[in-house]
Amino acid sequence: MDASTHTQIYAERRARVAAALGPGGIAIVPTAPERARNRDSDFLYRHDSYFYYLTGFTEPNAWLVISAEGATTLFCQPKDLEREIWDGIRLGPEAAPAVLGVDEAFSVAELAQRLPRLLENRRTVWYPFATHDGLESRINGWLQPVRARVRYGALCPESQRDLCGVLDEMRLVKDAHEQAIMRRASRISAQAHIRAMQRSAAMLRAGQDVREYHLDAELLHAFREQGSQYPAYGSIVAAGANACVLHYRADAAPIRNGELVLIDAGCELDGYASDITRTFPANGRFTGPQRTLYELVLASQDAAVAATRAGARFVDPHDATVAVLAQGLLDVGLLDANKVGHAQDVIANRSYFQFYMHRTGHWLGMDVHDCGSYVEPAEVGTVSERKDPLSGEIIKDRPSRILRPGMVLTIEPGLYVRPAEGVPEAFWNIGIRIEDDAIVTATGCELITRDVPVKADEIEALMRG
Repeated sequence: MDASTHTQIYAERRARVAAALGPGGIAIVPTAPERARNRDSDFLYRHDSYFYYLTGFTEPNAWLVISAEGATTLFCQPKDLEREIWDGIRLGPEAAPAVLGVDEAFSVAELAQRLPRLLENRRTVWYPFATHDGLESRINGWLQPVRARVRYGALCPESQRDLCGVLDEMRLVKDAHEQAIMRRASRISAQAHIRAMQRSAAMLRAGQDVREYHLDAELLHAFREQGSQYPAYGSIVAAGANACVLHYRADAAPIRNGELVLIDAGCELDGYASDITRTFPANGRFTGPQRTLYELVLASQDAAVAATRAGARFVDPHDATVAVLAQGLLDVGLLDANKVGHAQDVIANRSYFQFYMHRTGHWLGMDVHDCGSYVEPAEVGTVSERKDPLSGEIIKDRPSRILRPGMVLTIEPGLYVRPAEGVPEAFWNIGIRIEDDAIVTATGCELITRDVPVKADEIEALMRG
């Protein structure tokens, strides 16, 4: 993609925002701040997703202002030879209009001086609520000089509105440009998972001490080697019983023959996340109980994939997963029908929750848990109540989101079996999750993460290689 086409994508997004602001509206979007990690050292910088979505600009200390008429103003770091020697080349406000396609740009040092004038005679100020600490206070501070000028005929904005809703709806459906990036990110992540699987088996065959951090290192190496800027989130590399901890982080636990390893990891590429989970035998061969539960989880994922298509509800893949797991848990003996009843009873009473306690997916995009409402906007006023069978609390339900082509979500069922009374010991400490990323299409969905195998036999064949 040439630079002009790339710039046009962001310009079109800014124009869509401008059209949503209403007469006299103005929007203010900051990027993320830099954050200190320890003395004289910051965390690796990552831009704000909303800001990047509208600009493609990755430098810190930047702000974007959009008026309802479509005028766009950027505030960014000024050119500074001394700081650029230390921190890298800055774009600077002089070059920003030509490079980014904004109408005008100024030094961020002029923000406090210029914002009141931009806010003057506006009806509504839009900004992302509850996303940046202190943003509301700063905007209120910029409004004070505007109020001071009302005696001279200036008008002060009368309302403030949340820009997140506008941007969330825009970001929920990915365009062709975004989908292409997410496919590339998925390919990179798939190769990283393959490397980790193969290293686990190879080191065990060689009689070497294998630790979770060895496989984490393979992931990081593959991400960066193929051009990814960062991991999309802290990689989960969980050996044995650690796989039953949902948000376990790669640590130093040994990876042993006969155990499973659960890896939940994905790279971020050009601002977009991928998110893959695979569970595999550390030595490359499933035991009988491991394969039994693995095949059950895979069957539940197959059902969820079949339920993912335009026109379906977001909740449909989860319901399809639970239906398969409920019957499967009875079939393998993890649940006793004499105690919990039939599969429909298991679903109604949430008896499966002991072994499966999370949803089957989430939106995916610039953020690994991406923005976007899970409720269908046109039906938000339709509310039903039910009593949760486990907690006893009253839950208010609204109609789930209707899936549309271009939405991207994860499909990630799992089973997590901790030692407990009545649980067959053969299944103790087995944690399994299988996760793929899906682009919704008119007739189904496109799984963009299947470059890494998912069938048990294919995983075993891969790990023998």
